Amino acid sequence: MPRANRYHVPGHSWHITHRCHQRDFLLQFARDRRRWVHWLFEARKRFDLTVLNYIVTSNHIHLLVHEGNDEGSIPRSMQLLAGRTGQEFNIRKKCRGAYREDRYHATAIEDGSHLRRCMTYINLNMVRASKVTHPRDWECSGYHEIKKAPLRYARIDRSLLAELVGLTSVDDLPDWQEAFIDE
Repeated sequence: MPRANRYHVPGHSWHITHRCHQRDFLLQFARDRRRWVHWLFEARKRFDLTVLNYIVTSNHIHLLVHEGNDEGSIPRSMQLLAGRTGQEFNIRKKCRGAYREDRYHATAIEDGSHLRRCMTYINLNMVRASKVTHPRDWECSGYHEIKKAPLRYARIDRSLLAELVGLTSVDDLPDWQEAFIDE
């Protein structure tokens, strides 16, 4: 059966999920998750990927991105992320074969309340999996960057995120995020 075509819709946000091969826990170690985050920064830098939120779990990732007019930024970024993390894992473990399960899955997200619900879903992923009691306890997620912008190696476009969720200031993002998590 042929694969479904991917469509480019400029100006939309996309919730992307990508699973490890056979749902194995290939990202169970923090160093593997940190490498994925490193390559996310590289994808943002190389392909002008606009990241709104992310989380790296033990066997899959969630990535919330916004697509501008460049229709190739998301596929090229996902190819870099999956390819490089898979290569590094296989070299380190001295193994061969698939690292990711098929292609990534992308769902269009509307601005406003749909985007807020998606953000909360991503942030609470590891809480629902009973790995942590609060999103602040999971290291490899966008929660920390939304809470406080890093001085270097920023991955999330906080100003666009604030605009898309209807906030007047980027400084309101941490309180906004906490309100939805508490709810």
